[in-house]
Amino acid sequence: MNLQTQFPFTLPKGYVDGDGALHRTGVMRLATARDEIEPLRDVRVQDNDAYLTVVMLSRVVTELGTIPMVTPNIIEGLFAVDLAYLQEFYGIINFGDPEALADLEEAYHHPLPEPEPVPMTNGASVGNGNGSDPVEELAQPVLAGRMVRRAGTG
Repeated sequence: MNLQTQFPFTLPKGYVDGDGALHRTGVMRLATARDEIEPLRDVRVQDNDAYLTVVMLSRVVTELGTIPMVTPNIIEGLFAVDLAYLQEFYGIINFGDPEALADLEEAYHHPLPEPEPVPMTNGASVGNGNGSDPVEELAQPVLAGRMVRRAGTG
C-alpha cells in the first residue's frame, strides 16, 4: 500500500512576490503531530489564535512557485481566497477524502458570473439584476470566501 504524502495545488489567484512575479502552483504535504503542536509555542499564535493557520500552512506548504522557502510572511501575503483555499485543501488531505480535491478545485477555480445592474430611481444602477435590495445583497454572510445564501434568497 502506498500512502500519498505530497499533494499538488493551484491557487485561485496566486501569490505576488516583491518582484511582481506570480506564483500559483505548489505542493502541500500531510501534517504531522509536530506540525500541529509546535505552532502553539509560537508567540504570535499565543497572542492571536487566528495566526495558528498562518504558521501551520507555512509548515506544510513545501513549494510555492519558485519561492525557495514558504514562511509565515509568505502565507500572510496571500489573497484571502487563496488562504481560504489552502485551509480547505489542508482539511481535505489531512482529515477528509483526497478524492474531494476535485470538488474543491471546481469550487475555487471558476470565475464568478458578472452581476447584472439593477436600475435605481435616479438612473444609476446597482446590484445583481434580480430586483433584490442592494443593501440586503451586501449583508449576505460570507463563509470561507464564498457567499452563503439564506433560505428563500437568490
